[in-house]
Amino acid sequence: MVRFSPAFLQNSTQMPEHNEIVKLLGADADSLLNFKDPKISKDLIHLPHRDWVYRAFADSDRNPRVLVNLQRLYGTGRLKNTGYLSILPVDQGIEHSAGASFAKNKVFFDPENIINLAIEGGCNAVCSTFGVLGILARKYAHKIPFMVKINHNQLLTYPNQFDEVLFGTVKQAYDMGAAAIGATIYFGSPESNRQIQEVSRAFAIAHEYGLATVLWCYLRNPAFNDKDNKKDYHVSADLTGQANHLGVTIQADIIKQKLPENNGGYLYVQSKDKGFGKTDKRVYDELTAGDHPIDLARYQVANCYLGRAGLINSGGASGSKDFEDAVKTAVINKRAGGQGLISGRKAFQRLPADGNINKAIDEGAKLLNIIQDVYLDKEITVA
Repeated sequence: MVRFSPAFLQNSTQMPEHNEIVKLLGADADSLLNFKDPKISKDLIHLPHRDWVYRAFADSDRNPRVLVNLQRLYGTGRLKNTGYLSILPVDQGIEHSAGASFAKNKVFFDPENIINLAIEGGCNAVCSTFGVLGILARKYAHKIPFMVKINHNQLLTYPNQFDEVLFGTVKQAYDMGAAAIGATIYFGSPESNRQIQEVSRAFAIAHEYGLATVLWCYLRNPAFNDKDNKKDYHVSADLTGQANHLGVTIQADIIKQKLPENNGGYLYVQSKDKGFGKTDKRVYDELTAGDHPIDLARYQVANCYLGRAGLINSGGASGSKDFEDAVKTAVINKRAGGQGLISGRKAFQRLPADGNINKAIDEGAKLLNIIQDVYLDKEITVA
């Protein structure tokens, strides 16, 4: 395994520098930091709080063991006891293939380096597969909360299919000392009803065992993609918002969703097929305002029972501006009333400038730390 620097561990606890965040936001800084007019007031939102688990779940049907594990999640890492979450997810070895995911940083073929990146990076939890977490459970399950992803879409079937299938049982996650399970549903897909039933049953069992539940509320249907106008409504606020609402309905404690990039997905599909779904014009003029990303993300939060279930947005693919993109996403999520980011590829696919693969964990941790800095920065407030 790759060894990491104690000196960097000390640096990872330093408080954020606001000016650095502003610099990374660049031309978007004024629009994102000074937005003050969301259509849905923050007074209606259940906002992140240091005592979040008590505030959100004390009156719920979750048993005390679920509350304990939720507190493990919210009480670990640099963001501990803030009500915010920073989670490292690495299930791309299945979802995108191991070669495609780890060729750039081959050290992450070793599960121990994945777990150490989460620890070094100050994360609240590490999320990965039964295999990755199970092979090292006795060594690490007590050091950082484990979140076991229980279903996946694998790409070895030809032709490729897109269907999340179960890879193990809730009891396996419980036995390895996990604090939570995670699952994906492709809402809008032909397989979605089966996936809803499977994941709903798994979440009920998880709560019986005392595990927290996290749902990837993703959309998948070619009808959601307007190819003529090059607009992808898989990331529309109205459709992703409804996916979130379905997710909290099956008792996901935390919702993972892609950041909204547009709005009007319902309207687009209905223009092709009037029988599709239902919406209301007030969604577009009273609950959202234009295309400001914070307002669109606020609508996602509203669909998580007005924030009673925390919304974490995904970090997205790795690219040439990872730090800038990560900070922008974090600012939008925080100011919308969300609870954090779950960012994987931007962290584990980072190469050190000098090409030294042994510094891969340090490089990934820097990316995770700058995301966390946004949530620690008291100058960045909920809009």
